[in-house]
Amino acid sequence: MAKMCKDRAMHRVVVLALPGVIPFELSVPSRIFRAAAGPDGEPLYEVITCTLDGGPVATDADYTIAVEHDAGALATADTVVIPAAEHFADITGASSLPAGLLDALALIRPGTRVVSICIGTYVLAAAGLLDGRPVTTHWRHAERFARLFPEVRVNADVLFVDDGDVVTSAGASAGVDLCLHLVRRDHGSEIANQVARSCVVPPWRDGGQAQYVERPVPQPSTSGTAPTRAWALRNLSSPLQLTDLAAHAGMSRRTFTRRFRHEVGLSPGQWLTQQRVELARHLLETTELPVDRVAEQAGFGTAASLRQHLNASLGVSPHAYRRTFRAVG
Repeated sequence: MAKMCKDRAMHRVVVLALPGVIPFELSVPSRIFRAAAGPDGEPLYEVITCTLDGGPVATDADYTIAVEHDAGALATADTVVIPAAEHFADITGASSLPAGLLDALALIRPGTRVVSICIGTYVLAAAGLLDGRPVTTHWRHAERFARLFPEVRVNADVLFVDDGDVVTSAGASAGVDLCLHLVRRDHGSEIANQVARSCVVPPWRDGGQAQYVERPVPQPSTSGTAPTRAWALRNLSSPLQLTDLAAHAGMSRRTFTRRFRHEVGLSPGQWLTQQRVELARHLLETTELPVDRVAEQAGFGTAASLRQHLNASLGVSPHAYRRTFRAVG
């Protein structure tokens, strides 16, 4: 194994490239984490890529990649990432894992954060690392995954699931959402937003996987709800009701609700609450506003309402959230 960086002050992300890896998913962790920098431009993550034996590995494209590290790098990781390969969907248990993979995964230190992108969840589940855990995976494979691994709790409606030291994402570009979330979790929203701007991707995508599930294409004349969503985001501090949203869109409440859920994957009320929680998090992280003012600006009205929603969403109070993220942001 080639010599690795000795600077262990940085959080080390080790990406395991397995045979048949999809190049896009393989590239996401390096692209996102390497873009994260501190106040003086210092890198916040070290990202290295390994294969099981340190040798070249064929991708599912028309080329092979060469790396500098073998599976021993997993023992040095603070975060391990398993990107997807198309054949992972054929995994049915430990016996169908690539040779040597179980031994490699055994090198991961207790407490290391383990991440899968797309159907990388099949690898972690077959290795027994997801038993009793909430996870997500690509919606197209979620039903079969649930049948194969009934001890794992699958939520196919979300872009990613953060269960502390195990984090899983839905397909392909949801890996971007997941990695940005981890940057935000580690260093706060300001740095995560900087990374998103640098990579020209949204810092947070609305809704979950439901909006990407194959459905009949709407008629060209169908009016969308995007303009109303943009209007609502500019007016989150106002007490927006379903009637207000439907009126802005020029639709009946029933039609608006149906089209909104079709496009976003959430009800208007769920989406509004989600956006208000995100705005409140941003204000708690980046301003000194009192909690009651944060609640007003985010549209929750009162500090008590903000506490209720933040606790339901994140399991913490506004003051606890601010202490955590102001300390690392």
